[in-house]
Amino acid sequence: MSAEIDILFVAGFGPIVRDVEANLSFFRDTLGISVSAGEQEPDYYTTAKLDGVNHFGMWPLYRAALSCFGKPEWPEDTPAPNAWIEFDVADIQAATRALEVKGHRLLVAAREEPWGQTVTRLLSPDGVLVGVTLTPFLRN
Repeated sequence: MSAEIDILFVAGFGPIVRDVEANLSFFRDTLGISVSAGEQEPDYYTTAKLDGVNHFGMWPLYRAALSCFGKPEWPEDTPAPNAWIEFDVADIQAATRALEVKGHRLLVAAREEPWGQTVTRLLSPDGVLVGVTLTPFLRN
């Protein structure tokens, strides 16, 4: 693991879904994961009740596009992800700089979100939407 990117834990993981209802049925009804809709985002189903993951959420693709590009359409010239994972890091600025220095295309760079998380996002080679984050409310 790179010294510049000091990962502390997986902050969150979940699929990026096109059909919320079908995926809700699969994850909640078939697999038995207790998810509930968010107050501000009623089609974003989450849980903090899975051991090993601080947050699991089915993120609609249009919301991921809004987060990365500021509009609800994923750009046709960028592979659409089918999953997301976030790694909380000790120093978000240093991690962001390390990713830039290594030549990665950052979709979002060290942006503070309204809920208090600071995030840098990029796509993995296989198209997983990866977040390098500072998530104060998930730290002990």
